[in-house]
Amino acid sequence: MTFKPANNIQDLQYFGEFGGVNPSISDSSTYTFLSAKTMFDTFEGNADGCYLYSRHSSPSNLYLGEALAAMEGTETANVSASGMGAITPVLMQLCSSGDHIVSSRTIYGGTYAFLKNFTPRFNIETSFVDITDLKKVEAAITNQTKVLYCESVSNPLLEVADIKGLAKIAKKHHLKLVVDNTFSPLSISPAVLGADVVIHSLTKFINGSSDTVGGVVCSTQDFINDLRNVNDGASMLLGSTMDSLRAASVLKNLRTLHIRMQQHSKNGLFLAEKFEADGLKTVYPGLKSHPSHNLFKSMMNVQYGFGGMLTIDVGSLEKANELMELMQNKNLGYLAVSLGFYKTLFSAPGSSTSSEIPEDEQREMGLSDGLIRFSIGLDADIERTYETMRKCMEELNILKRKKDLQII
Repeated sequence: MTFKPANNIQDLQYFGEFGGVNPSISDSSTYTFLSAKTMFDTFEGNADGCYLYSRHSSPSNLYLGEALAAMEGTETANVSASGMGAITPVLMQLCSSGDHIVSSRTIYGGTYAFLKNFTPRFNIETSFVDITDLKKVEAAITNQTKVLYCESVSNPLLEVADIKGLAKIAKKHHLKLVVDNTFSPLSISPAVLGADVVIHSLTKFINGSSDTVGGVVCSTQDFINDLRNVNDGASMLLGSTMDSLRAASVLKNLRTLHIRMQQHSKNGLFLAEKFEADGLKTVYPGLKSHPSHNLFKSMMNVQYGFGGMLTIDVGSLEKANELMELMQNKNLGYLAVSLGFYKTLFSAPGSSTSSEIPEDEQREMGLSDGLIRFSIGLDADIERTYETMRKCMEELNILKRKKDLQII
């Protein structure tokens, strides 16, 4: 692809109030006016560059939103207090009572719970489908459908959505295609491929230090204006506002995202190839064995690789827990949810991040008890990491010891 998201971020240059190289942090909840008319005009949305109240907007949040819109190639963006604080207002803004959503069956557990258990209270129904089968996606559309929803790379099974194909279906049926791109920032640019709305949990790779919770909605100016409308905007009225201090922190970390994603991807590919060669059931989009490997290649911004997420299956939840505890004891990373940290994180999604999905549905979608989801860190010596991980697996009889293999 010719789209250069990191260049777009690099080209943004802000000055702080006193000439600082970082923009000043707007540490205020409310703003003063020299005239009452200006306050009225600002409340009505007719005074550019003026701020009223930080739930509406703040300079720090606008700086971050502008940078993320540049990264995704959209007109603008709206930041929020969490990833779910981005997802939920988008769907509530696009749907009314009686409407219908077609969603990928493999999505983040919190999103699944919102669509399965919460939106029906508002008479909004969702059909969950295999997003990799475009015929099934189109067959699920009804006269009431308003939204196609998916993740670029799904959580936790790492299925890859055909965004161009989904965009064609969405346009054909006059639907909005909403894509959560949390697992693949920079690597995939959904808006360039035809998505109407792109969402991220900023908590993950974009911030990269597991010290902030945040989200963003990237889209057209008209849609973001709708979300921010003081009378009926879902983001405005549901109130998931990012704090200015956090927005300033994420903006600084965004500057190094391209370097971090390259290392996450490099390390992820190395480990995936090693694990697969060892005979472990390994899923990673960069492996030729991944069913959507070529699809990912056709959509990707090549220099950022296939991402830092991979899974292995060790056969049972008991073995998975033993392995994760041992790896943590060996300082290989943390037994923790979330992703995008500079240390490797690992969890068993069936009993953690996807626990909202009933067990029978987990089995139907292929989410096994022994599955471990890895968010691969920024390790400088990934070969050392692999060797230590392998020794952990040998100790637990998940893999045979190398010397035993040589004897055979």
